[in-house]
Amino acid sequence: MTAPYILYGSPLSPFQRKVEAIFALKGLDYEREAINIMAMPDWYLEISPTARIPALRDTSIATEGPEGTISDSSAICGYLEKKHPQPACYPEDPYLYGRALWLEEYADSALAMTCGMGVFRPLIFALMGGKKPDVASARATWNEKLPPLWDYLEKQLDGGTYFLGDRLSIADISIAAQLIQMDLIALPFDTTKWPGLASFLKTMNAHDIFRHNITTCQKMLTKMVPEKFDLSL
Repeated sequence: MTAPYILYGSPLSPFQRKVEAIFALKGLDYEREAINIMAMPDWYLEISPTARIPALRDTSIATEGPEGTISDSSAICGYLEKKHPQPACYPEDPYLYGRALWLEEYADSALAMTCGMGVFRPLIFALMGGKKPDVASARATWNEKLPPLWDYLEKQLDGGTYFLGDRLSIADISIAAQLIQMDLIALPFDTTKWPGLASFLKTMNAHDIFRHNITTCQKMLTKMVPEKFDLSL
């Protein structure tokens, strides 16, 4: 039976990428409906009062209005986990579960804010608005603000394939969604400084759960960014 889900947003959102990966991992069908993030319609603001994407509608609950909707990627992923528990995206062990939630939050806040506001926005949002990309600002973020975050993630990986044990979890999906955002538009960071993180990103880029989103984003970005930005000093 086809799952009665509609995902509102844009594939270019790393938060939507995260949710799409959960859908793919669990083998769930859903519809995608694009939302203009520059001029969100009133009906969307009713279901996402923070004016963020994505938002999810479960049409088995309601087909219109705020009822049956959930906004915020973490809430959506938690909902899908409860409704479709297999394969599990969150560890059963209490401590690992807590760690997974923390790394998800780290990705959604510290990493997302630095990558999004500091790199993606001055480059891609500028191009979307018909302006010249602010490469200088993006380069400053890349070389000054992102390295401490990459240092932390490298340490958390500790030579492993995944962040928590030997299984893919919401922590990996959340972090990968943000790293892929940078990989779509910029040349790679220094792999000699962060070899574990580089290997992790390579693995996630090749994972089936991200394939559709990455392909879609590449098609959307090709005209704007025919070549990736070199943000190294």
